[in-house]
Amino acid sequence: MLVGVRLALPGHLLTKYVRELLDPEIQVQPAGIDLRVKKIFTFLSKGKISFRGKELPEVRELPKGSDGCWELGPGEYKVRFSEIVEVPADAVGICLPRSSLLRSGIDVRCALWDPGYVGRGEALLSVLNPNGCLICSEARIAQLVFIKLISSPKKLYSGSYIGENVNE
Repeated sequence: MLVGVRLALPGHLLTKYVRELLDPEIQVQPAGIDLRVKKIFTFLSKGKISFRGKELPEVRELPKGSDGCWELGPGEYKVRFSEIVEVPADAVGICLPRSSLLRSGIDVRCALWDPGYVGRGEALLSVLNPNGCLICSEARIAQLVFIKLISSPKKLYSGSYIGENVNE
């Protein structure tokens, strides 16, 4: 084994860290857990990121159609996941798009989920398909993978996103 390289945890071990699964039989994968879309937002303004702070852009939640799906044109959207995630103190979370999304011309981008993070996370959804897409409520759009750290960090995540969207 390479120095510093750790292994991903199998999906069945992640269920104690991911709450509000709709159907574990479907969502638990060999190396992770599928995350579902709860809400989709459109961006209304620009954001500002500096060394010590941030001003997040204004967003507006998009309504679902009568069929329970969002009809999205090409562009970027913010998505909120349905599941509440608790990243263990000895791991990091990495969120990747499901292959069906990529094959449909859609990408999902997530930041690294630090040890100690708890929340209903958010991600960037990019519709690259010039014809747009339909994404239905509770669709599985990303897979969360936990990778064990070689040692415990000196501190756990305590940033502004701790506990985000948990009370929805």
